[in-house]
Parts: sequence; C-alpha cells; structure tokens
Amino acid sequence: MADHPGTGKSRLSLHRRGFLTAAATGATAAVVARGAEAQTSEATPAAGVNPRTPRPVTLSVNGQTHEIGLDARTSLLDALRDHLRLTGTKKGCDHGQCGACTVHIDGKRALSCMSFAVMAEGHEITTIEGLAAPAGDLHPMQQAFVDQDAFQCGYCTPGQIMSAVACVKEGHAENDDDIREFMSGNLCRCAAYPNIVAAVKQARDAIREG
Repeated sequence: MADHPGTGKSRLSLHRRGFLTAAATGATAAVVARGAEAQTSEATPAAGVNPRTPRPVTLSVNGQTHEIGLDARTSLLDALRDHLRLTGTKKGCDHGQCGACTVHIDGKRALSCMSFAVMAEGHEITTIEGLAAPAGDLHPMQQAFVDQDAFQCGYCTPGQIMSAVACVKEGHAENDDDIREFMSGNLCRCAAYPNIVAAVKQARDAIREG
C-alpha cells in the first residue's frame, strides 16, 4: 500500500530534526569537555613546574653582570626597577604605548615593559644610568636635552633620551620630519616636542663623531 502523500515528508522532517538535535548535542558536549580540560590544565601545572618559583637569571646591565632570582613572568622593566634598583627607567603606561621605559638591548632601543627579563639573558642592556661617561660627564644627548630645555616634568625624559640616541645611530635624524617620525613612539605629556627635536639635532654630530 502506498504511503499518504504527506507521510513521507513528515517522516523525513522527523529524521532531519533528530539528526540535527543529536549533532548539536554532541558538538556542545565536545566543547564543554574541551573547556573543562583546559581549565584543569591551567589550574594544575605540570608536575614540578611552578611559574611563580624564582629561577636564577643573569643580566648584563651597563657593563656589569647581575645574578638575581626572578619569576619567569617578570618584565625587564620590573627587574631593572624593583630588583636592581635602576629606577631611571620609568614605568608609564606598562603597555608599550608611551616609550617611558625605553632601554637599549645590544644597542637597539627596546620597550622594557614588553620584554621578559629572562629573554634578555646573554644580551647587553643599557639604561639611562649607563649612558653617561664613566668619569661622570653627560652623554651628548643628555647635555643637549639640558641645553635645549627639552623636558618639563622630566618623567618621560630618560625614555626620550634613550630613543633619541638610537634614532641618531639608526640614521633617522637627518631632518625635523624624520626625527618627529622616528621619535613618535615616545610621548611627552608636557608637549616639549619642539625642544626635543632641537636637542636631537644638537647632539647628532657629536654622537656620530664619538
């Protein structure tokens, strides 16, 4: 006997709904299971591993070697300020947006708040404290900032000076526009930008000759 014209369609619809329901239920269960597994792995570190346990770290800063115990998650900025007491490097935004924490790593500028201290092992770090000559004479860029009154509150000044030195060495201080462009990552809340540009130009030739 033939089915009623609507019977086949009803059965097909019923089977389709059942299939979709089963598929959705299975997918949801899989997602929940993966989420639970991830939470468990995060809550339970691998045996014998605790990221908060200090580990020995050797840092070469301003020509001196320092051996300190650090949480592996410690930023280079916090290692310099809180562990080595080199507070010339400033903590501004702590998000790599203001440039106040700029230091040199192997001669190149770097944002210390965005670098893990353990990553700096085996590299030479220079902070604002190590920029002046051993005899105590100011670095040409430091002297230029004084001569050109390139700071007001002074909070951003160490990062500005470290970036300015790198800007010259990178060959980006040929004209005012280049200086502004390649110093744009360093913010000055007091808006001393014209004086900063003048300071970079004053120190440019002395740095190159040195």
